[in-house]
Amino acid sequence: MLVEAHEFVRPFRVGIGQIKPFKGDYKRNLERIGVLMAQIVQEALPVDVLVLPETVTTGYFIEGGVRELAMPASQLLHDLAQLYADHKPNRGMDICLGFYERYRGEDYNAALYATLEPEPAQSRILHVHRKFFLPTYGVFEEERFVARGSRLDVFPTRFCQAAILICEDVWHSVTPMIIALKGAQVIYVPTASPGRGFQGEQVENVAAYERMLTQIASEHSLFVIQSSLVGFEGGKGFVGASLAVDPFGRIIAQAPLGQEALLIVTIDLDDVAIARAQLPLLSDLRSVLPDIALQINAIVYQERLA
Repeated sequence: MLVEAHEFVRPFRVGIGQIKPFKGDYKRNLERIGVLMAQIVQEALPVDVLVLPETVTTGYFIEGGVRELAMPASQLLHDLAQLYADHKPNRGMDICLGFYERYRGEDYNAALYATLEPEPAQSRILHVHRKFFLPTYGVFEEERFVARGSRLDVFPTRFCQAAILICEDVWHSVTPMIIALKGAQVIYVPTASPGRGFQGEQVENVAAYERMLTQIASEHSLFVIQSSLVGFEGGKGFVGASLAVDPFGRIIAQAPLGQEALLIVTIDLDDVAIARAQLPLLSDLRSVLPDIALQINAIVYQERLA
C-alpha cells in the first residue's frame, strides 16, 4: 500500500547518536540516552529526529536474556517520554531506536519511531519495525532467540515519508526496493555490526556498509541514515562508523570508528525530487512492476511445489 502525500516540515535535521551500551542493563542504557537528550536540550542543538543504534537499550549479544529484557513498545515509549520531559525541553523531538520487543507473546529485534513531547502524555508511537531478516550464521544466532518480522512499511512523520530497516535487512536488495516503491524518502538503519576484516586499508564491514548504503540511496534516490553501536560485548567489538547518505549516493557525514559520537545532518527533501528527476531508476522500476510481480509469483509457486 502506498502512503499518502503530506505537507512536511523542511528542511529538518537528524542527530545520529553512536552509543556504547551496557550489556543487559536497561536502566543504565536509558540513562545514557538521557545524557544525549540533555545535551541536545541544554545546548539547544538543532535535532528534529534522534536516531540511535540497533538494540541500544540492552546491547545486542544478550542471547537468552532477550526473554527477560524484551518489553512492549508502549513501555519503552513511556520511559523515553518521561526521560525527555525531565530535561524541560521547549519543543518536541522524534526518536528512532532499536530494542528487543515483546509483542503478542513473541520477542522481536525491533526499532521504535516515536514523537516525544514536552508533556509526556502527548508523546506517541508512529511505527515499530520488526527485523525482517535474522542473521543466524557465524557469530549471529538471532533466530534462536527472536521471531522474524513480516512487514515492510512506510509511515508518515512530521518531516518525511520514512521507513526503518534493521542491520541485516539492508544486506538484501529486495527490502529497500519494496519500501522505495511504497514511497519512502528517508530510510533509518539502526545497526549493530561487529568489526571484521582489519587486514586492509579499511575495516571490511564498514566498507560493506558504505557500498550498500550508497547504492541503496543512489538507486532509489532517497536519504539513508545509519546509526551503529560501538563498544565490546563478549569480546566482539562494534565498529560504529555510522553514515548519512544523500539521494545522489554521496556520504554527507560519517562518525568515527569505535568512538561514541553525535552527528547532525540536514535533510532537504527537495534533493529527493531532484535526484529522481536526474536518474529516474525508481520510476523505471515502477513501470515494470507488474512483470516483476509475475516473476516473483512464479518463483513462489515453484517453491510450494518443490
